[in-house]
Amino acid sequence: MAPSAQAQNQAKKEAPLYTFKTLADLTATSVKDQCRTGTCWSFSTTSFLESEAARISGEVVDLSEMASVRYTYPLKAEMYLRHHGLHQFGPGSLCHDVLNAAAGYGLVPEFAFTGLDAGETEFNHGELDAVLAAAVKAMSEQKVLSDDWRDAVDGICDAYLGKLPSSFQFDGKTYTPESFRDQLGINPAQYVSLTSFTHHAFGETFVLEVPDNFSRGQYLNLPIEDLTRVARKALMDGYTVAWDADVSEKGFSFRNGMALMPAEGEEAKMFQEVIEEAKVSQASRQEGFENHTTTDDHLMHIVGLAQDQNGQEYFVIKNSWGDGNPYGGRQYISMAYFKAKTIAVTLHRDAMQSGGKRR
Repeated sequence: MAPSAQAQNQAKKEAPLYTFKTLADLTATSVKDQCRTGTCWSFSTTSFLESEAARISGEVVDLSEMASVRYTYPLKAEMYLRHHGLHQFGPGSLCHDVLNAAAGYGLVPEFAFTGLDAGETEFNHGELDAVLAAAVKAMSEQKVLSDDWRDAVDGICDAYLGKLPSSFQFDGKTYTPESFRDQLGINPAQYVSLTSFTHHAFGETFVLEVPDNFSRGQYLNLPIEDLTRVARKALMDGYTVAWDADVSEKGFSFRNGMALMPAEGEEAKMFQEVIEEAKVSQASRQEGFENHTTTDDHLMHIVGLAQDQNGQEYFVIKNSWGDGNPYGGRQYISMAYFKAKTIAVTLHRDAMQSGGKRR
């Protein structure tokens, strides 16, 4: 007996709109949840370094996200005070700040520094962020800054996150953060960040003008088609990619596990049917950056590449918002969305040889 029209309609509703074929699926640790913190930069880049360690050394290790946070917050406070309070101060940072922490401090496994008090299982930095912000603001308002400010900032960070370990045991051996980093084969100097904006010349490096770039990290500027090609080829060659992007668009849906850039008139159809996506140009993405509809909202980790039933390709990202979506916390990012809303990517410099050339 043929199924009823009602049954056919129900089956159609339950069937996924998009079906994906895997083109690349690279080693990554489990999806984490940053919970109530502004530390996506550490979760994404730590995940990226975990995949790099697996690629280089063959070891799959769950690294501490909060070690980079604990190392970085006093540096943010110092920059804020050096600018007499006329500088952004908050929990946000960027990929290169995790690399700076790896260079200046090292890397430690998650168990060696969780950033949680005994019995805690979820991160909540609301009070930490408020206390730190109030403290550095008060310090900046003093006519003469006390020599004790560093101890005060460290004391706050130690109280809420803990003291960074100077050594730990791993697989029966004693490591320092530096020796563990070296054991995993991570050399922070071997990573490059790429961006794509026309207010600077292509082929040159510049300090990207976004609020969270407190440490004035340098980015190599490439046309968006070249940047996309570099990222795609890197994945096909076994390199994962850290991704900084705007996620404020309605087309970015963690709930649906996708990010789409609808063409005009298609927005209402998103996640109801397969849609036509916008044609993204260098000029259109620059317009978004100039009018502040494209900002550095969120950092994620690109761990794969997929193709839908119509032959369109998607980057597969590992987010840090837990595993509560259809793909266990991962999302499929359309090429149109990537081209429109990418702020920057970070990858190993050797991956540059696979998809593009320095100019």
